[in-house]
Amino acid sequence: MAVPGTRLTAPVSRRPLVPRPRLAEQLVDPAFAPRLMLVAAPAGFGKTTLLVQSLASDQGRCVAWLSLDATDADAGQFLAHLLAAVEKAIPLAGTGARTMLEHPETPAEDVIAALLEDLEGAGPTTLVLDDYHAVDSPAVHEVVTFLIDNVPPHVTVAMTTRVDPPFPLARWRARGELLEIRAADLQFTPEEAAVFLNDVMGLGLGASAVEALEGRTEGWAAGLQLAALTARGKRDHEVARFVEAFAGSSRFVLDYLLEEVLRDLDEDSRAFLLDTSILGELSGPLCDAVTGRDDGQAMLARLERENLFLIGLDDERRWFRFHQLFADALLAQLGAVRPERVAPLHEAAARWYEAEGLPIEAVPHALAAGSHDHAAALFQRALPHLKKTRQDHRVREWLGALPESAVRGHALLAAYMAWARMAEGDIPGATGWVHAAESALATSGPAVADADSDADSDADLAEELRELPATLESYRAVIAQATGDVGGTAEHARRALELTPADNHYARGAAGGMLAAAEWASGDIDAAILDFAVAIDDLRAGGSVTNALGSVTVLATMQLARGRIEAARRLYEEALAEAERTPAGASILGDLHVGLAQMLLEQGDAAGAEAHLATAADLGDSASLPENRCRALAVRADLARVQGRVDEALELLALASDAYLPGFLPDVEPVGSVRARLLVEEGRLAEAAAWAERSGASEALTRLVAQAAVPAYLEEHAALTATRIAIARDGLTEALAHWLRLVVDALEQTSRRRGLADALSLLGSTSLRVREGRSEEVAAPGGHASVAGPLVDPLSDRERDVLRLLASDLSGPDIARELYISINTFRTHTKAVFAKLGVTSRRAAVTRARELSLL
Repeated sequence: MAVPGTRLTAPVSRRPLVPRPRLAEQLVDPAFAPRLMLVAAPAGFGKTTLLVQSLASDQGRCVAWLSLDATDADAGQFLAHLLAAVEKAIPLAGTGARTMLEHPETPAEDVIAALLEDLEGAGPTTLVLDDYHAVDSPAVHEVVTFLIDNVPPHVTVAMTTRVDPPFPLARWRARGELLEIRAADLQFTPEEAAVFLNDVMGLGLGASAVEALEGRTEGWAAGLQLAALTARGKRDHEVARFVEAFAGSSRFVLDYLLEEVLRDLDEDSRAFLLDTSILGELSGPLCDAVTGRDDGQAMLARLERENLFLIGLDDERRWFRFHQLFADALLAQLGAVRPERVAPLHEAAARWYEAEGLPIEAVPHALAAGSHDHAAALFQRALPHLKKTRQDHRVREWLGALPESAVRGHALLAAYMAWARMAEGDIPGATGWVHAAESALATSGPAVADADSDADSDADLAEELRELPATLESYRAVIAQATGDVGGTAEHARRALELTPADNHYARGAAGGMLAAAEWASGDIDAAILDFAVAIDDLRAGGSVTNALGSVTVLATMQLARGRIEAARRLYEEALAEAERTPAGASILGDLHVGLAQMLLEQGDAAGAEAHLATAADLGDSASLPENRCRALAVRADLARVQGRVDEALELLALASDAYLPGFLPDVEPVGSVRARLLVEEGRLAEAAAWAERSGASEALTRLVAQAAVPAYLEEHAALTATRIAIARDGLTEALAHWLRLVVDALEQTSRRRGLADALSLLGSTSLRVREGRSEEVAAPGGHASVAGPLVDPLSDRERDVLRLLASDLSGPDIARELYISINTFRTHTKAVFAKLGVTSRRAAVTRARELSLL
């Protein structure tokens, strides 16, 4: 749905306003252009009015206005509304950002970065976020923090809110980048109260009465307005008694005044107010549908003229909303005196919005009415738009409000329920909902439309259902990964790739990444690195720079497993340099600093590691992906270990274990196993042995030794940890030594040099083994070696063509088209080029080729 124009326009007052130059001059001071102007105070203090007055006086400044409500708690919806506000104020600005937003996979930071690029060429601009307290969403808070941190010098974000937002206010305050107007500033002075009560409201009160009301309301604008409305029409002696009795807690006063206002209205008006109190926004036709009357527009005009807390939302005076305090009171009154009316009123509103082709607006009313089947049907119709605009928060909220029986009957809803469960780390729950989605899809097939749905909705739903099998295969790949089913991960990832169109780069990158994860989990790290590099290319081609940069943590971890610590370090350094140059990297900067800290610790540079960990901590959670929080705790634990703070290290590792989210990456070095090794180092064998028993590592080691079997890659780390515990307790027995030699022989045939060094250390040797006349970098934890090797196998002509284009700005799919080959053929050539050059990324391939004068 398009944003109601009223939310993109500063409210217009129909009566004179009290001049407040002492505040307005602070907000439009040409000598001070803060990143954020924060007007924060409880309800009714005149925050929005002050902002409107102040900005109206600055004729040389462009103002993009957005009034927020609860629907903006979804990051995608918020971005869509923000872009609409900017486009209204500055034509053509935000066009590129809106195009990116149409692709749900595009990170929010990329969208904001595109918007800020457009604003670079604009004049002085203020982006107003009115009623920001209506948003209670960590995702939106991260987006707005990113926006404020990156606005150009001539752009300011102005915000009104009832509560302080969770922003780094202290940092901005210390840097002189924050202007704050608080409740104490907004309180009406006695002089301002006199102007309001007498000149604006026309009461003609004496100085003593004004002073009494100003003192008893403590300058609260809404309290003064409510008092003035109640005093209207009273005789002089009645006004005096009213002023004298105007005391008590704010809640008591508010209840009293609202009762007085409602009591003075005729029954017809009172009934209209109560019936329409369920509506967030009001128009004549909507009010008629809800109340069953035919005079909705006339009633709204009348209520506005009488200043009954009705706020116009557009210049045509067609849409309105109640003052929030008044609306809350009306709704409470409706529930108290006419509770049987609440559900039918919501159902009527849902039907009206549905008939207008606005299912998103209809769903909350259907839910409030308790019409779950109706709400589910509306929800499914709305899903394509919700997905396109990335309204994840709203999807989760509505899923939680529906009974499971209503969700199971709709394939798309069941699929999104599976997604929600995966995001929470509830893998069993996600599995059940994938089954439910497949069952619903098999039952309903393409017959998803109802008689009242429009053609556009049908087309969008049909497209969603066509893509649903591929989506479910990707979900199954994640589930298989989370449960350690390597073959299942690969199978489902391949199936997802088969079902995904070639031009859906992001989806192919995600599925390709899961396929590489399966190769990694199987121990084929070389293949995993090559395929993951191709997946990163797809992510970049799909416009997801953030995900591409964030994926470096995966590549670097694979390189670490190969013992290529220096190569892993270079990956982090290059990615960090790029991330710091582009706003798109802000959400993963912390992860990159943590990864680089890990490599520095491996190389013995504790001071450097500590500095990067401190930087990551300063950046906060907004600069880290949830699945990487476990890694940050583990690296902090390793630093504590190196610095001799063992108890702290053990505590951090316990927290890391709790923070681990299964699903996306193979758990090749389980945190519990790492912690057990530290316990062994500290001589706390009983605790380490208890872990080995609880985790099954001890039992697995017994089985492997008895069968003379080499552990699978996913059990390798835990098995070698259990071996450490056994050696520390009983010494290196002949059986264990024999088994370790089998493991070493097997690992020598792979590129898993870190595991090899680990096994060799248990045999009492950490020397570098040389095979086939070529030295390889072998690194046990805490050490490193370098690697070098010339190009031995020359490139074919076609591989040279591929290499030449890899040095260009073309994406992988674009290179395939340029060479008239399929994307799969291109990937085959790319793998061969990488292998022959001895590299694992496109950037490294180009660099290596130039060193060898191949480019």
